[in-house]
Amino acid sequence: MDFLPYTLKWLELILRWSHVLFAILWVGNSFLFNYLDNKLNKNISSEDIDGEGYLMHSGYYYKLTRLKKSPPIQYLGNLVIFKWQSYLTFVTGILLLIIIYYYNSGVLMIDKRVLQISPLYAILISISSLVVFWFIYDFLCKSKLINNNTLFLLIIFTLLIIVSFIFTKIFGPKFAFLSVGLIIGTNMFGNVFTVIIPNQTNIINSSKRKEKFDLSLSLAAKQRSIHNNYSTFLVLFIMLSGHYSFIVYHKYNWLILCLIALISVAARHYFNLRGRNIHRLYILIASILSLIILAVLLLIFKN
Repeated sequence: MDFLPYTLKWLELILRWSHVLFAILWVGNSFLFNYLDNKLNKNISSEDIDGEGYLMHSGYYYKLTRLKKSPPIQYLGNLVIFKWQSYLTFVTGILLLIIIYYYNSGVLMIDKRVLQISPLYAILISISSLVVFWFIYDFLCKSKLINNNTLFLLIIFTLLIIVSFIFTKIFGPKFAFLSVGLIIGTNMFGNVFTVIIPNQTNIINSSKRKEKFDLSLSLAAKQRSIHNNYSTFLVLFIMLSGHYSFIVYHKYNWLILCLIALISVAARHYFNLRGRNIHRLYILIASILSLIILAVLLLIFKN
């Protein structure tokens, strides 16, 4: 066995394993803190406490308190900041992209039945799409559109439709699906790396200087965190899309992906509302029925 192919196989195995493990940690953090924010009791008459709640795990009670101001300065040096899960998920994902797809771009990225394109151009298009879509998304988040949730989501979903369709006309079906996931995953990482963590660092530095921190930094970080939370179900679906050949290689794969995006966001919305004791069971039922209808339609209208 040649040394390089054998080494790459082991590297791929380790990176895939690591990527899944770090992704589980990242998604778990997202779900947990979003749930805690929704479940905390906000009806507290205190200048310092924004909400509190109780949990039980492994036979112990835990008290959780969300503060309006910084904790005592001696605790700031031991703060647990959840960032490495995101960073390592992204890094392992990019390394997998390089050693699997970019290294074998002529086979795994390109389908000559779709488009005659050189491997170099395919790689450049892939990289450019990640950069361009991030800047578009970040611009929209910093614009006044962010105050109109309906319009913001409509624009993002329209962009998702356009990108999904274009990718299926450039890349092979499997990499086209993966490319949509890469864009969403990159945006999720970008939210953590360029907004959430820098804002948290500014808040901590203000606390160390014994200054009142800017609440708008917390709100902006929370907003990006919520965007990540709603993206998780779709990203996980795309991560596993290699197992769904009947969807990936369908004639209307781009449309199916967009419909699944709607279903996944709706399902995530149900659980987020439920965390706030707002029960909208019809949203979950509609999501499940939509998935069943989609499955039946795919059975009827095969390639």
